[in-house]
Amino acid sequence: MTLSQTAKAEAFRRLHETAGAFILPNAWDPGSAKLLAATGFPALATTSAGFAYALGRPDASSALSREENLAALAAIAAAVDLPVSADLEAGYGQAPEAAAETIRLSAAAGAVGGSIEDVAYTPEPRLLDVAFAAERIAAAAEAARGTGFAYTLTARCEAFLLGHPDPLAESVRRLNLFREAGAHCLYAPGVQDLDSIAVLAREVAGPLNVVMAVAGAPLSRLEAAGVKRVSVGGCLMRATLGTLRRAAEEMRDRGSFGFAADAIADAELMEFFSRA
Repeated sequence: MTLSQTAKAEAFRRLHETAGAFILPNAWDPGSAKLLAATGFPALATTSAGFAYALGRPDASSALSREENLAALAAIAAAVDLPVSADLEAGYGQAPEAAAETIRLSAAAGAVGGSIEDVAYTPEPRLLDVAFAAERIAAAAEAARGTGFAYTLTARCEAFLLGHPDPLAESVRRLNLFREAGAHCLYAPGVQDLDSIAVLAREVAGPLNVVMAVAGAPLSRLEAAGVKRVSVGGCLMRATLGTLRRAAEEMRDRGSFGFAADAIADAELMEFFSRA
């Protein structure tokens, strides 16, 4: 049975409100989304980095237009019967209304959630004034409420990634303001240690998302630190490209094809995609 967008939205919101942490893997096209869905994850997210890399572009705000992002999102949302949350970068415009319009368009494309960053990328990447950033989140939250279903808005603070002198304190301050402005989930990409993650989870008044925050830390340790949601950003796409590069180097340097031993059999993929 195909779930309605309303049912998907309610299921996704419940993941943030019930006990336990969950992994939210990031897909970049319908094929990767179908494979992830078949593995049993309860929901998926998109990755703007993955979209850009698939187009042969860098992961930068100017590399992917809103139209390209939404087209890729729509293809993924149509390919799987799961909730899909959209990586909407900085909302494709500094004005609060630009962030709100991006939320509305993502819902029309099939998303049941989406994230907005608190940065401006021109002339150089920088954190937006915190009051203005909260105003943008408030506008996005109003647009989320206007979708008519339980759209889950994620607010991101980029203090760790942009080298703020006190990123932990600044993230706590900003994420709490974003929560007050209407965000449902809070996200501080770039945090690298469990102690800082625990502080964020304790001091931020809402469900916390981290992106594979500590190398080698399993979900159980992140959950114990207070994390609700763990995403992987563009890492799955980068791992795929890593496999491609190693295979190319093997063929070039050794004239061999050992990489094929790890490939999924063509017959298996034919059967899988015929029913997925």
